[in-house]
Amino acid sequence: MRTPRDIARAFCSHRFAEAYDSLAPDVRWVSRGGTTTEGRQAVIEICEGTLRELADTTTEFLSFVVIDGGDTVAVDAVGRYVDLTGAATAVSSCDIFEFRGGLVHQITSYTVEIDPAAAPAS
Repeated sequence: MRTPRDIARAFCSHRFAEAYDSLAPDVRWVSRGGTTTEGRQAVIEICEGTLRELADTTTEFLSFVVIDGGDTVAVDAVGRYVDLTGAATAVSSCDIFEFRGGLVHQITSYTVEIDPAAAPAS
C-alpha cells in the first residue's frame, strides 16, 4: 500500500498517474492566487495537460523536501525546466496534501516562477 508520503512525492515529481487512484472523487486542488479545481477527473485532466506541455522539456528538481505529518504531507520543491530551444525557467512550489481514509481530499498549491540563475544548485 502506498503511503501519503509516496503519493505526494509522486504527484509533485510529475509522476501523476501513480497518484490518480489515491485522489478522492471529490478532491479539490486549490492554487493560491489562481483557480480551484474540483473532482478527480478534472484534476487528472490538468495533470495530463501538464505532462503534454512538459513532453519536450527536461525537468530537474534542484530542491525537493517532503514533510510527512501523517494525514497531511507538504512538499517544498524547486524545479528547473529547459525546453528544446535551451530556454530555462524555474518554479518554486509548496504543495500541501490533506488525506482522509487514505485518499487525497485537498491539495493546496503555492507556486512562483523564479530566476533560473538564482535557483539553488542541485
